[in-house]
Amino acid sequence: MAEQTVGRSLARPVYQLRNVSKSFGFGRIRALDPVDLDLREGSFSSVIGPSGCGKSTLLKIMAGVTPPSTGSVILDGKPVLGARREIGMMYQQATLFPWLTALDNVLLPIRIRDGRAAAEARRKEAQDLLELVGLKGFDKVYPRQLSGGMAQRTSICRMLITEPQVLLLDEPFSALDELARDFMNIELQRICLSRNATAFLITHSIPEAVLLSDVVYIMSPRPGKFLEAVHIDLPRPRTLEMMTAPEFGEYVRYIRSRLDEGAVTA
Repeated sequence: MAEQTVGRSLARPVYQLRNVSKSFGFGRIRALDPVDLDLREGSFSSVIGPSGCGKSTLLKIMAGVTPPSTGSVILDGKPVLGARREIGMMYQQATLFPWLTALDNVLLPIRIRDGRAAAEARRKEAQDLLELVGLKGFDKVYPRQLSGGMAQRTSICRMLITEPQVLLLDEPFSALDELARDFMNIELQRICLSRNATAFLITHSIPEAVLLSDVVYIMSPRPGKFLEAVHIDLPRPRTLEMMTAPEFGEYVRYIRSRLDEGAVTA
């Protein structure tokens, strides 16, 4: 096992879910069967499963947006009972405000939370974040002037400016073309490694999950439950060239087979 993978497996647990489930319609519709999950500091995990299996429901519970029907969600020793500063969330669409510049969009969470003066005090930090994701010089540009990839990179900066402990990512690059998506995945990995961020990604792409993750959680069809946690033993930083390696292909084939088994037996 690679040294970095060993280090992450020994890191302290940051996020802990115990017996977390979700039902709707007074218990008539089970969206999520009981789930247990540990996210360790600095790790990158992903969950993959068929549409409607409860992935997004799980993410909303972890973000404090939706309460679980049973179980507990603990972040850094404290229950998650609502939105928390330590949690950063990124969705499929960039959702930037069109009347704000890229820089002002990045600073918006600080302005809402702490006021205009606090946002102004962190302007240089926001500019540094834009530079980190390759958007130096775009701070005064409006969203309509940004490509899809640029808009998503701006959204990453808006998430990072709040300095979250955990990044929750709901298929953030699914709307991009394949080349842009590959670039953004490598960029996301670089950012997470540089900040020792703990990340949890929803995806429908098996290669994307293998490329980014230390652990890939395979979910069954609804009501969703974890079928298996697949530990990805590949060195970091990962590269796009790794996707042609035999061991990478073996992980992809194995996860595909487990997904197919889950669909048959569910």
